[in-house]
Amino acid sequence: MAIYDTYKTRTAQALPKLTPAEIKRIHRFGNLVCFREGEQLVEAGRSSFGIYVLLKGRVRVSRYDGLGNSSVITEHDVGEFIGEISQLAGAPPLVNVHALGDVEVLALSTEELRALLISDAELGERIVRAFILRRVEQLDNKDGGVVLVAPPGHARLHALQGWLSSNGLPHRVLDPQCDEQARALVEHYQPGPQDWPLAVCPDGGVKKNPTTVDLGRCLGTLPPLSPDVVWDVIVVGAGPAGLAAAVYAASEGLSVLALETRAYGGQAAASARIENYLGFPTGISGGALAGRAFVQSQKFGVKLAIPAPAGRLLCDTYPLQVEMCGSLTLLQARSVVLSCGARYRRPSLANLKLFEGRGVYYWASPLEAGMCSSEEVILVGGGNSAGQAAVYLSSHAAKVHILVRKNSLASTMSSYLIERIAATPNIELHVESEIVALEGNEEDGLRRVRVRDNRSRLEKDHDICRVFLFIGADPNTGWLGDCGVQVDDKGFILTGSDVPGEHSHERAHLETSVPGVFAIGDVRARSTKRVAAAVGEGAAVVSQIHGFLAHRS
Repeated sequence: MAIYDTYKTRTAQALPKLTPAEIKRIHRFGNLVCFREGEQLVEAGRSSFGIYVLLKGRVRVSRYDGLGNSSVITEHDVGEFIGEISQLAGAPPLVNVHALGDVEVLALSTEELRALLISDAELGERIVRAFILRRVEQLDNKDGGVVLVAPPGHARLHALQGWLSSNGLPHRVLDPQCDEQARALVEHYQPGPQDWPLAVCPDGGVKKNPTTVDLGRCLGTLPPLSPDVVWDVIVVGAGPAGLAAAVYAASEGLSVLALETRAYGGQAAASARIENYLGFPTGISGGALAGRAFVQSQKFGVKLAIPAPAGRLLCDTYPLQVEMCGSLTLLQARSVVLSCGARYRRPSLANLKLFEGRGVYYWASPLEAGMCSSEEVILVGGGNSAGQAAVYLSSHAAKVHILVRKNSLASTMSSYLIERIAATPNIELHVESEIVALEGNEEDGLRRVRVRDNRSRLEKDHDICRVFLFIGADPNTGWLGDCGVQVDDKGFILTGSDVPGEHSHERAHLETSVPGVFAIGDVRARSTKRVAAAVGEGAAVVSQIHGFLAHRS
């Protein structure tokens, strides 16, 4: 009964019915629009709108996967509204909506929707909660989004699935050997060896061996960016620090563009559970925390582009300029916040690149955990991220072997994680040990791992097909050379009083050697490598940006 009641509550929150008084409060934000019977209000992958509030008639919401399949998701009646997270982000919708009879709606653009959410907190909470629950349902049911078609185990498939999952984007995977429609698609497009996987976008378009950039464009996570726009702030990196800076800056009226290479939340989003973050006594997964921050950023109007790696920072002109990686596009900003974090370290192992995504992983999401059922896995690393991943994987894998080069975890991991690892029967710690060889082939992926005990110098082969590497990261600052941002001997960005030499102006605590360029989070020298500290710096930098902009005006 309790499960049924929870289901009813969740459904009611996902499909709330607004009262006449609430609709009246929305009227000043939108315009009346009429549709005739059978007319399409929303076209998946193509329409642009914020929210439709139904005033008269009834509409049908359906999924269309580009393979000719169409099925009903739900129907909306008077007082209900059409939309989900895609509309809050200004991205094209993932569903189709048709009028059942004559229909009248109150139509709000994305900008008008954001104005409503900010000005009316009570209504805003109900609408945003409904949007989130609708996206959760799409993820659970794999409704809308991209359809990936490829033979199981294809090398590129895991990378694309990982990118889609990390960004909270629903998708399905079809095997052409088992699915008749997937087989027909393959017969029509005749993909060669370099054309896998095929990706079917929500609008029905098909892409061969797409990059994440291709998927970002078809799903709207990578919107067109104009070189003519001058942003108040460009945030490079959308981890906890970058998202916090973006949210606080946008909430205070600054125009904000955030550029992220892979997925919002950064490396923190891969944490299975963060248990020492203030305000979450039972802990929260990194993905859930990142997802909430992402929605919050969209509510305040942050323009977030993914995948959008920055290639160069140009500081010899003002406004400052950020050049996109692989493009000549120059984006302009009055200030730049560097929250570009770090890059995963890769051990010096032969064939490592061959097995990345095919047995070697740098994070442990539900996608990877699902592959480990009843298997033994190896996890390398002794930090908190490694500990969280090991505990998480232990609930899926038959056994988790942790390898560390030191003689204990005491100097690198929080005590609560050490205690939990010790209390987990299917986790085994191997101190002063390391991987020395990976074996397998391109077709089957990783098949064997050779481990050396550095105390005895003995080496042993293990028939293990999954290895998780959590051996730290190096600061992602190599792209800053053209700007002259000063870094320390390890590559971390110097800020405030740590910048050597005479200061031509009063340098703020988080400001780099280049006026108007700030650094926060893990990429900053002497920063505390914790999510809470990164969020704090993201909040603190905004007042310093205001001070810089006031000085420039």
